[in-house]
Amino acid sequence: MGFLGLSKIVFGMAHKIIDTKEVVIRFVGDSGDGMQLTGSLFADMSAIYGNTLSTFPDYPAEIRAPHGTVSGVSGFQVHIGSEDVSTPGDFCDLLVAMNPAALKANAKWCKRHAMILVDQDAFDEKGLAKAGFKTDNPFVELGVEDRTIIAAPITTLTLESLKDSNLDNKTMVKCKNMFTLGVACYIYHRPLDYIYGYLERKFSKKHPEMIEPNKKVLYDGYNYAANIQLIANTYAIEPSHSLKKGTYRNISGNQATAWGLLAASEKSGLSLFCGSYPITPATAILEELALHKSLGAKTLQAEDEIAGICTAIGAAFAGNLAVTTTSGPGLSLKSEALGLAVMTELPLVIVDVQRGGPSTGLPTKTEQSDLNQALYGRNGECPLVVIAAHSPANCFDAAFNACKIALEHMTPVVLLSEGFLGNGSEPWRIPAMKDYPEIKPPFVRGLMKEGEKYYPFRRDPETLVRRWAIPGQRGLEHRVGGLEKTHEGVVSTDPANHEMMVRERAEKVAKVADFIPKLEMLNGADSGKLLVVGWGGTYGHILSAVKEIGDVSYVHFDYINPLPANTKEVFSRFEEILVCELNSGQFADYLRAQFPEKNFIKFNKIQGQPFLVSELVSEIQKHI
Repeated sequence: MGFLGLSKIVFGMAHKIIDTKEVVIRFVGDSGDGMQLTGSLFADMSAIYGNTLSTFPDYPAEIRAPHGTVSGVSGFQVHIGSEDVSTPGDFCDLLVAMNPAALKANAKWCKRHAMILVDQDAFDEKGLAKAGFKTDNPFVELGVEDRTIIAAPITTLTLESLKDSNLDNKTMVKCKNMFTLGVACYIYHRPLDYIYGYLERKFSKKHPEMIEPNKKVLYDGYNYAANIQLIANTYAIEPSHSLKKGTYRNISGNQATAWGLLAASEKSGLSLFCGSYPITPATAILEELALHKSLGAKTLQAEDEIAGICTAIGAAFAGNLAVTTTSGPGLSLKSEALGLAVMTELPLVIVDVQRGGPSTGLPTKTEQSDLNQALYGRNGECPLVVIAAHSPANCFDAAFNACKIALEHMTPVVLLSEGFLGNGSEPWRIPAMKDYPEIKPPFVRGLMKEGEKYYPFRRDPETLVRRWAIPGQRGLEHRVGGLEKTHEGVVSTDPANHEMMVRERAEKVAKVADFIPKLEMLNGADSGKLLVVGWGGTYGHILSAVKEIGDVSYVHFDYINPLPANTKEVFSRFEEILVCELNSGQFADYLRAQFPEKNFIKFNKIQGQPFLVSELVSEIQKHI
């Protein structure tokens, strides 16, 4: 029996609309099948409808993998709900698989009651062989034959839908993702109006001939789902009532980062300059900033990573809010210039959207692998501030705060994001800029007393911050560069002066702890046997896990160096501290160095994927 015989035909059953609090949908196919767009559209319309959501675009590790192979599968998972949603979900309620390879790579993520929608046309002998199936029944082979399987001839139906469109065959086939989106919209009662509007906006200028065909295929997919007898139930997810009043939009972490930088530019009164080299998965930040010249943003796509940061340092010297964006391999290349920024004590924000592995590694996969590099990856004694974003929407605040610290404390700041955060999205309440604090750079003018002589590295006695002198101002001439200097700005090789300056630069960074929020308990009691600790993008998964278990204490670190001022006091109230992170234990090792008296336990994952909530629940329960 072939795989078509596995479809569950539900004759004579009354259709039911089931109210549910949350669903997880996973769209998967070849890179050219439009799964990222399909998932993004489903997420966007759910956000507009008022649902909470979290997304996880999962790009193939082998970017140029042959068509129809497992290594070339691209996916997009979206978790929507009527209550708080903080992760993309562990397992899906609906899997949309456009070919056998997509099914093979993702069948393991299906819940026991899941529906699986496949393009029947792709499940021919050739397609099954490419995916590595040994039989003609992939569902039995994968052990998912008990799910509700909807085997629809999607390619054939798309071609039939567009037979009168005057489009060529290849172009018509590209519209099949709209058919699957129509099916998903029917199953989960998503309105089509938003997608119609998107199609009009996307194609109106360059390809207006594509608007109506895509609309038609979307509508036909919706009607197909409404008329077949394979779908016994559909599901309604009410808008969330827990969201604060305001105007919301769905936003990715990279876009939120760019907007946070722009907001800091507005609040500081400084022009924003971003000098960067495109690198996965950070490129979208540079691209987004390039769209906002009207807000005073200047962007330079440099010829390499070193040029990118060097132009940014020059912009900082000239009095701009200077930014460079990168990922782990790029941060390695920038390290010498980053030391120059530390030595000259210029404000600079380095955004590192982390990805998996050393060298080229896994460019499309997420990891928290650059913490050691951010903390220690420079020659000499070279301290700087390190902070981390914890969700796609939080990237806005994290970027704003990174700029504020850099400008007010005259130090480079490394902002750590991750592929999961940068590419993922969630609803974001658009803030009012009046609610954000002013940023006050310590420019020399206005701080100097009449007749006072300017000394480039003489410091504020409370913060140890040097004053910022913009070039071209009479009486404020000074020399910058990588050689050690005295407070007066004179090059010095004196051993005692070198030690003094090294210690002052380190203390300046340490004093930032007085200006950042203290640790707050996110769940559980203030003291006890076990404290769960996370940082960066593990936030949503750990929070979901501890809430599922119950009264488990949990704190999350947005500020890495310096640590919040009350960290030692919080740790002192617990017997064991479980540190969960997507690396081999870099943050745990860092904490052990800071607090050798405490018992830190590591829980790590290095698979290019976020934690599963179920993994965390299982591990935490071992230590309760």
